[in-house]
Amino acid sequence: MNRIIDLKMSVVVSLLTIVGCAGIMAQSQESQENVIQVDVIGLHSDRGQVLCALFSSAADFPKKANKALAHAASEISGGRATCQFRSVPSGVYAVSVFHDENSNRKLDTNFVGIPREGVGASNNAKGHFGPPKFSAAAFQYLGGRTNLKISINYL
Repeated sequence: MNRIIDLKMSVVVSLLTIVGCAGIMAQSQESQENVIQVDVIGLHSDRGQVLCALFSSAADFPKKANKALAHAASEISGGRATCQFRSVPSGVYAVSVFHDENSNRKLDTNFVGIPREGVGASNNAKGHFGPPKFSAAAFQYLGGRTNLKISINYL
């Protein structure tokens, strides 16, 4: 009789351990997958780096990079780069990217403000007589893993 009770207890403890481990693994995978990955394509050289900024505000996008929610940088290889933003809460966002060819960590422009380096935005949004609007570049992020592809434009 004691053996049966011991066996039942052993089975219950084993099941609780398995369920607990599965829950921990699910939480771990969830936090690992809570990422926005930005694949930047169309870079005309591997010189410099790509700088990416994640915005949650139309008022700041894309000109006030210092007010972006998050920043990422990436080396370039074969005309491509990848930026990742981790632990981003659900919301509406827009991403701006530029090819910092001279690695001075700022977008170089001419005297009228036209970029001398390649630029891009989520949804491959383009501006008319200026940068794209937040509404054109915005996307809904619900959590998990999201992959964006942004093409760089040289003006």
